[in-house]
Amino acid sequence: MLDVRRLILLRDLAEYGTVTAVADVHQVTPSAVSQQLRALETEADAVLLHREGRTVSLTATGAALVRQSERVLAELERAHGIVRATDGQVAGELVIGCFTSALAPVAAPLSGALVERHPGLRPRIIQAEPEDALPMLRRRDLDLALHYRYRHLGAGLPDGLTARTLFEDPLALAVPERLRAAAGERGVAALRRERWVTTPPPSACRDVMLHACHSAGFTPLLEHDYTDLRSALALVATGLAVTILPGLLCDDPPDGVAILPLPEKGRTIEAVIRSGSEEHPAIVAALDVLNHPA
Repeated sequence: MLDVRRLILLRDLAEYGTVTAVADVHQVTPSAVSQQLRALETEADAVLLHREGRTVSLTATGAALVRQSERVLAELERAHGIVRATDGQVAGELVIGCFTSALAPVAAPLSGALVERHPGLRPRIIQAEPEDALPMLRRRDLDLALHYRYRHLGAGLPDGLTARTLFEDPLALAVPERLRAAAGERGVAALRRERWVTTPPPSACRDVMLHACHSAGFTPLLEHDYTDLRSALALVATGLAVTILPGLLCDDPPDGVAILPLPEKGRTIEAVIRSGSEEHPAIVAALDVLNHPA
């Protein structure tokens, strides 16, 4: 019988490419990962990895086992959900990862509604951007991730995860009032000589802003880095910067800031879960609240 935890390590090696990266994800030593992978080869009675010095890669057999492991993991998730559903109780802890701009408008109401509808359920919110939340979800540090994808960047989900679309979040320009007329008439192209504030790299928000400026025919002057773009609006209000930000951050802007929609650009907000966990009572309850908020 193959050890499920070892199958997960092999799957993660296929995704991340190195034993060191897998060790970082699981917060163990590289030697521990290598030992477990060798044990998996013994269990499978097959060579799963090519080893050349410190470099490892999957054999054809290893790659085939990775493909099959996703089905195995999904069925185990499904079995766990069925077991939890047999007593009809929605109870226990539900760990939800959420990106910064959805904490107040999405995660907080979700938690409140879950406790009201299911007093035995204990939702726990962890702030995590998509690049962190998805690995956390796969290694079971999260049960559900509130996640976004920018439509034109084309990033897909890793194997073993399933997304449910919640709503569309359009982007907007945030500019000082003195630039309202020009930006309203010419859009991003009117801001080629302005200084910009955006999130530090690596960041999808930064990438989408660069894409918008390049599409308008210029490279922006990135003068300021703010992790919290909502706080960056205060800088826009001083007249020292402009930015592009998601619609979730645009409610009640500071005085002196003009918000102009960019209807052709935006991101999709999703609830992401592990494939097969759709029948777990707590997941069912959370998805119901997200799809039918009060």
